[in-house]
Parts: sequence; C-alpha cells; structure tokens
Amino acid sequence: MRKALVLAVSVLALFGAAEASAQSAQAAKGQQVNPTIRQPGWKAPRTSWGAPDLEGYWSNATLTPLTRNPRLSPKPTVSRAEAEQLEKAWAKALADSDAQTDPNKTTEELQAEFGQSDLVKIRPDFAAAGGDVGGYNTFWIDPGNHIMEVNGEFRTSLLTTPNGQFPPRKPGAPSAGMGFRDAYDSYEYRGLGDRCIMGFGRNAGPPMLPNGYYNNNYRFVQSPDAVVIQVELIHDNRIVRLNSKHRTDGVRPWMGDSIGWYEGDTLVVETTNLPEGQALAGAWKNTKITERFTRVSDTRLNYQFTVEDPDVWDAAWGGEYNFYPLDGIVYEYACHEGNYALPAILSGARQAEEEAAKAKAAAPPAKAKGKSGAD
Repeated sequence: MRKALVLAVSVLALFGAAEASAQSAQAAKGQQVNPTIRQPGWKAPRTSWGAPDLEGYWSNATLTPLTRNPRLSPKPTVSRAEAEQLEKAWAKALADSDAQTDPNKTTEELQAEFGQSDLVKIRPDFAAAGGDVGGYNTFWIDPGNHIMEVNGEFRTSLLTTPNGQFPPRKPGAPSAGMGFRDAYDSYEYRGLGDRCIMGFGRNAGPPMLPNGYYNNNYRFVQSPDAVVIQVELIHDNRIVRLNSKHRTDGVRPWMGDSIGWYEGDTLVVETTNLPEGQALAGAWKNTKITERFTRVSDTRLNYQFTVEDPDVWDAAWGGEYNFYPLDGIVYEYACHEGNYALPAILSGARQAEEEAAKAKAAAPPAKAKGKSGAD
C-alpha cells in the first residue's frame, strides 16, 4: 500500500497546480468547488420565520473512527490520495469479509482469521460486532464508505484532541464504566441498546456520534420554539427547547436536558442533566455538552461538540464532523419484536451458574491445614 500511496501523492503533486487553477476558475464563476468548504458569497438558507434552515434527512456514517487509529496514521489528517487508498482498502476488506465461509473450519479458526483481517486492522472496533459468536457479519454493517472530510481536510478521528484520543482523566475521577452489577444478573443490567431504550454507542447524543455499524441517519424538524432531531436507531426523538432555561427539578431525561439558541447561521445546543445510564466515559452528574450545527453548503451540515466536566477532566475537549444528505428517509426502527436473544442470554447465565454450583458441590472437601507434631 505504501508504494501505491507514494505514487498517488506524486501524481497529485504533478497535477496540483493545474487542479488549483481549475478550482480558482470555478470559484470565479460562482460554482461550488468543495461542499465541505463554505464558499465566498454563499448564504445559508432560512426558514419562513428567519432561522437557519437545518431541516431534512441527514447521515453521519463514516469510515473515520471516533478516536485515531495509529496503525493507519498518527496524523490528524491525511491527503486526498491517502484517503482514497484507505477507502479502496476498506472496500476490498468488506468484500473479503463477505466471501463464503469455509464450513470445515472451526469457530475458533474463523474468529482468529477475522481478528487478523484488514477489516479489523482498519477499524478495530469491528472486532466485537463481527468476531463474537452471534455478532453481525459484514453483510449487515453499513458504516459508510468514505473518510470524513471537514473544511477540505480528511480527518483520521472525529475527536479534535491533539492525539485524537480521549484526554487524560483527573486523579480520582469516576470510573469510565457504567458501575452496574453483573450484566448477566438481570435484564435491568443489560446495556441500553440491548433493552431497546437507546441506541448503542452515542448516535442519539449528546454528543451525536456515528455508531460504526448501521442506522446512522437522522431527520431534523424545526419550529419557532423547538428543534426535534429524530434518530433512526431505536427511534429516539430528541427535543431541543429554544430560548429556554435548564430544568431545576432534578429529573434527568434520556439524552439529557437540551436547550438551544441561534447565533447567526449556527444552532447552539447546551445539554446538562444527563442520566447515569448515558454516562460519557464515566461523566454524567456535572457534565455539560455544547453542540454547534452550521450549514456550510447546500449539502453539508457541520457539527461541533465540546464536553466539560470538572469532576473528570481538567479542560474542555471535543470533536467535529459533517452531516451529509441521506438518500432516502428515516423509517421506523422496530427493535425487540420477536427477539429471543435477551431471554437466551439470561437463561444461559442461569445454566452456567447451576453447573458451577453442581461442580462445587461434587468437589471433594479441601483438607484442613493443621499444625504438625513438631510445632
């Protein structure tokens, strides 16, 4: 791949001047050069009451992960040629993963092969979805086909921290885990996605993050008093109250308490009162998340988020990406109808506990350690 990248970069360098000249000519004619870059003179559309028009169906599916994968690039951005090479490698990895499975190989052999595949090398987070028994195979996965481009830059992570990773946590900060009991004890301790309460990952937000698997689609609906974001996964509807104040009754609704206002072409949304079940890396009680939605072209909606929590991090941090138009609409997400997985998970755990108890009862009693006669 390295030779291909060097060749591609060389070709781009040779034609770079000509391409820049052509783009300048297009810009001079008022044509859109790059939808991720706001062009001089372009005006964001407005609603009938004068607010920035964000309405429509959007998607944030992307190959770019939330945190940077240093195996692919240690840099915050890659060139267009490098991005195209990664996209081609990803397409091939998907095709290879969709190939017919050898029926003579054991589950352990197949899982080992999957763990070493290009698919997992490019997106390590796919190991859990496709590598576990009962996990999704790639036929069902629709994470997008392109590296995220923002303001003409191809990003290697959605986080905009210097190293593309979560920032260091303060000493004594709450655990990044949920802190609940054993997930196999009861359906109440399963994840929110298992229980069809919220989508897995954080694609409902805040912050709104691609989940990496599928259903990364949204519908934005506006009124003079509110903005509603319909989330495809688990059919959530997030309501942002405009020009309002945060609730003070101690109630922590799913997706938190979101209020918003407009600053020029930007919708600013501030969320507090996150529930513990939606903790972000362990942060929830005193967390504040600020989001900014800005149309930068007819086909791109820029999204920026900032996370603050004095109990967990010393300073604010955040990320950025672009929504792009969805080719279609958002349909109903039917979740648990006819789903036998959850009862099977819990009954399997009960059986494992019963077998462990029988084995313990059948084991010979341990010999007591006594003092020797010489003592």
